Amino acid sequence: MPPQLNRRLRNIHATLAPVMVLPLLLTLTTGVVFQLAMASGNTQAFLWVLEVHRGHFGPLNLERIYPFLNALGLLTLIVTGTVLWLQRPSRPWVQR
Repeated sequence: MPPQLNRRLRNIHATLAPVMVLPLLLTLTTGVVFQLAMASGNTQAFLWVLEVHRGHFGPLNLERIYPFLNALGLLTLIVTGTVLWLQRPSRPWVQR
């Protein structure tokens, strides 16, 4: 792989990773909280969590694009991370 492309992939990955942490943690946390609410039979009190999980943040309603942004960001991180991981220099195995 040309060094310019490798550098570009590293730049994309390093820029996108911190940006994607918050939405992914938010989606993970709200999904788990709502599942626990469903298991306890207390869904009515936690419907607001489902709204946040779907991308409805008060006056800012991203419900139509939030899942796609999450998916696109995560897919980009997976692809760039995998390519960078496969391009890393191999180290010789040391027998002990």
